[in-house]
Amino acid sequence: MHSSFRQFQGTPTYLTDEALESAVNCALALERPLLIKGEPGTGKTLLAHAVAEAYGLDLIHWPVKSTTRAQDGLYVYDTVQRLYDARFGEGDVKDIRRYIKLGPLGQAFSSPERKVLLIDEVDKADLEFPNDLLHELDRMRFVIAETGDEVVARHRPVVIITSNNEKELPDAFLRRCVFHFIEFPSEELMKRIVRVHHPSLDSRLVDQAVVAFYELRAVPRLRKKPSTSELIDWLAVLARSEIGADRLGRELPLPFAGVLLKKEQDHNVLAEYRSGGMRRR
Repeated sequence: MHSSFRQFQGTPTYLTDEALESAVNCALALERPLLIKGEPGTGKTLLAHAVAEAYGLDLIHWPVKSTTRAQDGLYVYDTVQRLYDARFGEGDVKDIRRYIKLGPLGQAFSSPERKVLLIDEVDKADLEFPNDLLHELDRMRFVIAETGDEVVARHRPVVIITSNNEKELPDAFLRRCVFHFIEFPSEELMKRIVRVHHPSLDSRLVDQAVVAFYELRAVPRLRKKPSTSELIDWLAVLARSEIGADRLGRELPLPFAGVLLKKEQDHNVLAEYRSGGMRRR
């Protein structure tokens, strides 16, 4: 492993398992991007925050959109601002460097300190984006065409890339990453995660809520299964409403189900499923 990094073991607020820790440590040792996949709510984005916290590094977050290009990560030339200044007489428009703005990659490269670079939802961009992205990461330098200035990385950033599996990623891209799929937490791990966020909640309420949550996720035909963050929010609402564990029994409608289910069709599916009797373990 790189000499500046100790073994990653999560943080007090981001609980991990051995497989995830191994993936992070492997990526750090090889100095390769870590590609993280998993269903929404499994902590893909929060992993980058946890790595930054664990090593005392600043995080640069690059949310990818359908129109994002790798070039955008390096820098953008703000021609609109230059034209505005030329028209209204603001500043020296001859100095092009005033209108060069470094993107997330450019900021990570030019920083005197190592950064954690989170490239979030890489699969939202077009198919050329991933390979173009890794080309720039391999070179660790780029030239600003408008000025001729070269930006050379002082430190290789810790790169964490997330994907929601919206589209297949190129094989060449996958070969150059360390890959890990975050499994949805087991019930026991989920209880530990809940305790991090709600340390003082009644244990019976937590146990019953977790049971109800996993039974809800098991209901067939749900279009959007509730995630970890929604369980945490649901428990907060339950606690504030002083609803006890007994209210979460299988024979009653789930209180505040709108915190867990975000689609009208899923509420209808749950109602139909409950009318037939909830599946018992």
